[in-house]
This record gives sequence, structure tokens and C-alpha cells, in this order.
Amino acid sequence: MNKATLMTALMDRAKLSKREADQLISLVVDSMADALAKGQRIEIRGFGSIAVRSYGAYVGRNPKTGKEINIAPKKLPFFKPGKDLLVRINGNDK
Repeated sequence: MNKATLMTALMDRAKLSKREADQLISLVVDSMADALAKGQRIEIRGFGSIAVRSYGAYVGRNPKTGKEINIAPKKLPFFKPGKDLLVRINGNDK
């Protein structure tokens, strides 16, 4: 699913105009991105949670040349699916 198909689903189910659906999606995505940028955790019951994980610097290798390169520390979002989502995807109850 991409933004366009999500907009279409919102327009059909919630009877929103295209502009309203676009604004709603943008508001949700921007709010989530801002929260993650501030180091906050996002949790949507039944769907999952997203948290930012920090990774330290390390020495890696260029796969083509084998030369060592320094990799800078970074932060990446990490998604952990909720139980309800896993059941829905796998079709069984664990």
C-alpha cells in the first residue's frame, strides 16, 4: 500500500474528499516522524510499536575493494509488530 491507495481507502470508508484525506495522512505521518525525531516511542495497540534505536560507530569494509572504512554512529527506526497484527498476517493464534 502506498499513500495514494491509503487516500483512496480513506475517501471510500470515511467519505472524505481527496484534499481532506491527503491532509489527514500528512498530519499523521508528520506527527509520527516528529515524535520519533524527538526520541519518543510510538505505540498503536493491535498494530505495533516504533522506536528509535541508536547504533555506535564501527569499522566496516568496502565489499568491492576490501578496504576498511569508518561507519559513523546512527539512529534507525525499529518496528515491532503487535500480537493482533501477527495473528492477522499468519492466520493463526499463538
